[in-house]
This record gives sequence, C-alpha cells and structure tokens, in this order.
Amino acid sequence: MKKVVNGLQAFGKSLFAPILLLPIIGLFIAFGNVFGNGNLAQYIPLLEIPIIQNTGKFISSSAVSILQNLALIFAVGIPIGLAKKDKGYAALTGLVTFVIFINAMHQVLNLSGRLVPLESMQSAGQAMVLNVQVLEMGVFSGIMLGALVGILHNKFCDTEFKGVFAIYSGHRFVAILAIPSAMILGALAAEFWPFAQSAITTIASGIKNLGVFGLLVYGFLERILIPTGLHHLVYTPFLYTELGGIAHIGSEIIYGARNIYFAEMADPTIEVLSSTVNWDARGLSKMFGLMGAALAMYVTADAKKKKMAKAILFPAAFTSFLLGVTEPLEFAFLFTAPILFVVHAVLTGTGMMLLSLFGVHAIGANGFIDFLLYNLPLGTTKSNWPMFILTGLLMAALYFIIFRFLILKLNLKTPGREEEEETASASNKQTETTQATVPNSSPTALGATIIGALGGSENIENVDNCYTRLRLILKDPNAVDEKVLKETGSKGVIKSGNNVQVVYGLNVKSVRDQVDQQLGGL
Repeated sequence: MKKVVNGLQAFGKSLFAPILLLPIIGLFIAFGNVFGNGNLAQYIPLLEIPIIQNTGKFISSSAVSILQNLALIFAVGIPIGLAKKDKGYAALTGLVTFVIFINAMHQVLNLSGRLVPLESMQSAGQAMVLNVQVLEMGVFSGIMLGALVGILHNKFCDTEFKGVFAIYSGHRFVAILAIPSAMILGALAAEFWPFAQSAITTIASGIKNLGVFGLLVYGFLERILIPTGLHHLVYTPFLYTELGGIAHIGSEIIYGARNIYFAEMADPTIEVLSSTVNWDARGLSKMFGLMGAALAMYVTADAKKKKMAKAILFPAAFTSFLLGVTEPLEFAFLFTAPILFVVHAVLTGTGMMLLSLFGVHAIGANGFIDFLLYNLPLGTTKSNWPMFILTGLLMAALYFIIFRFLILKLNLKTPGREEEEETASASNKQTETTQATVPNSSPTALGATIIGALGGSENIENVDNCYTRLRLILKDPNAVDEKVLKETGSKGVIKSGNNVQVVYGLNVKSVRDQVDQQLGGL
C-alpha cells in the first residue's frame, strides 16, 4: 500500500509542471479577449478600434492553440516531474516518444483501412494531432506516455555499458527502450482505445446524472486530499478530459472544463456539445470561504494573543483570496484542529453545488486576479460572475458561523488559542523564521539547516517542489526533525511512506534553490 501511495504521490506531483503552465496560457487568452471580443467596448470606446481588436484576437488565438496540443504538453511535462535527474533528457525522450506513438497509431489505422475523410473525423472519433490523423485520445495519450518515459528514465538512466556499446548507455538506453514501447502502445491504442473511450463516456454520463451531488463529492475529495498531495488526480481529469465536457472550435474538438472555458474566452461563439457542470469552480472556498474561516479564528483568539493570530491569519487569508494559494491558511488549523479541515472540505463541495444550482459558469481557481481576467470579458450572460460573488459572500458567512461555533464548542487550538507555553515557543519561532527566510539571509546557512533537519544529504534521494511545498523522497522519513524545520519557516510536514512534503508557502522556490545550492556543494 505504501508503494501504491508513493507512486500516486509522485505521479500527482508530475502533473503539476504542465498544470502550472496552463493558467499562464489562460491569462494570455483572457488578456487578448479583453481587447479582442468586443464585450467591453460598450464601456471602453477605445476597444472599438479595429487594430486593437485584431491585436487582441491575435494574442488569444495564438495562445488557444495550446489547447489543441495538450497531450504533447503532458507527454513532455510529466517526465520532467517524475525524473530524479537529467530532467531535460527525460523531457526530450517524452517528446520523441509522443511523436512516434501518434505515427505508429496512424500507420495501423492506415494499413487496416480505417482512416476516414477529414470531414468525417469527428463522427469516427478521429482527429489531427501534430498534422497526423489518429484516434482522438485527448490528454490521455500524453499522460500515459509521460508516465512511461518517467518510469523508464528513473529505472535505466544510470545503466552503463562497456566497450563499443558504451555510446548506448544512460539516457540513450532509455530512448532505446521507450521508442519500441511507443510503437507497441500506438498499435495497441489503435485497436483498444475505442473500448476505453466508450468506458470514459459511460463514466462521464454517470457523473453527470449525479447532478449537484456529484459536485459535492468532487469538491470534498479535491480538498480533503490536499494534505496527501493527491488532489491533482481528482480535478485534472475533469479540467482536461471529456469528463469535464466537450466543445467545438471549427473542426477541432476541445475536452475538459478548463479548456472549454479558455476556448470560450477566445471565441464566445463556440459550440459546446456536451458539458456536465462547472468543475472549475474551486475558487469559491479559496477566495471567500477561507476568508470567513480566518475571521472566525481571529475573533475566537484569546484577547492577549489576537495580535499574533492576526499576523498569522490575515496575510494567509489575503494570499488565498488574491492568488488562490490556500496551504498557508489551511495548515494553520489542519494539524491542531483537523475536524475543521473536514468541515472545510464539505463546505467546498457545498459551495460548488450552490454555483451549479444558481447557474454560475464563472471560474477563479487561482484567486481574485484570475477571476477578474477570466470572467469580466465574457460578460454576465456567459459567466454569471455577479452570482459567483454573491454565493461567495454567503459561503464566507457559513464558514464564519460554523468555524466559530466549532472552535468555541470544542475548544479547538486554532491560532491564538494555544497553551501559554506553546504560544511563547511559537513567538520565538516566528522571530527565528523571519530572520531565517529574509531574502538576504545566507543561502548556505538556511540550506544546511534544512538538509540537516531532513536527516542529512545522505538521507535525501530526491528534491522537488510544487507551488507551496518542498517535496522530497527520503531514505528514512523518521530522521526528519520537524521542530528545526518549523524554525526555518515550515508551516507543516506531511509524511507518506518515503515521500515527505514540507510546506513553506509561496517562497518555496527560493527555499528549494538554497537546498539545491547546498546539496550541490557537498
């Protein structure tokens, strides 16, 4: 079971590289849409000028092309996330493997006489991928090949041959294994993917038939799995595969709730063929719910400790609202009052249910800035964004009432309600943390401290990071000194098998750079 969980965590982490890139693409689509689709021209006459509208359309149409090539993005991005070393070679192998895969599938379809005319591709479940006609697999092909290359790379990149075969050592041996594997998988996909496609369609229909209850379960799982790092496995299929809906852009087919929304921003006239519900409404609890939770924890803090609670809670709540980064606030009560985290997960699903009932199509998973850029250009008819805000205010009130009641009723030790000795210790740690994590602090000192708290460099097998966490694979997780890590600015430590996650917040990239710098010097 530990191996399964470790594997799922590693795979979930690997999805983060391509997933983090896509919101940036969405911002460019949104930016172009502000100037290009004309919805805002009634308020800003300057946007009626043809050259400005054409510039906007140029930007959004250029960026939206990524949506038609998401499988390639995942095929390259996942090996980067999985590879423990030589990530560049892993990515290159992923690219080569994907190209060979789609051409192998094309050849099987061609030799068996199953390629259809271009005008009939849609009804036959075929599409053009990198100008090659294949079965439409969406991002599944990229995810499958990316995982394959990542596994092969980690297992065989250190393989060494002697003599004349030495040239085939290392990452070249990985390519020798990956290329025929891609050919075989391409041939198998040509035969068996229609059955898998049928199963996916059945699952999508089943989830759609659950209606708003399906959203409750989805929202609950997406939040409750945050501590494990497996939440990416919950929302990714709905955002980027047909589980989240299907839409047309000319002769192209777009899969997934997030992709459809981005496509609608670029061209509000596109035809949405099939859509379940708004699977990308995760921002409601991030932007509004947790603001109510933070306020509840602040007002219930002891009078003498409100200043400390305010210093912890309000910056974290603002980060969640503005950027959609929730871990700094969630980890403020996850370990001390886990029942609140369960309630938070339930309320997240409840909020998504309400958005569906109110007919809200707006998104805002990455905070208020993204919310403005994504939803305002589409207008109220398409996104119904004013109702999103009203629902958010309602959820903030629910969070505040429920959190305040539970904190007082159960005497939960949220920030500002700790025992005196714990508070004094936390105050000292806060001072040390500020000194340890300022930009001008010594990278060598901080990196060495973190490495020592992780059991030393000999205990570290791999170092990576996501948006807010340092993700590590350790030989002995029990060697971790959580007390020292907290003194370096850690907001929490999560262990699962040999996988250890240390939560630092938005400065995690700087922390990882300092750790890498120190490890490189050992």
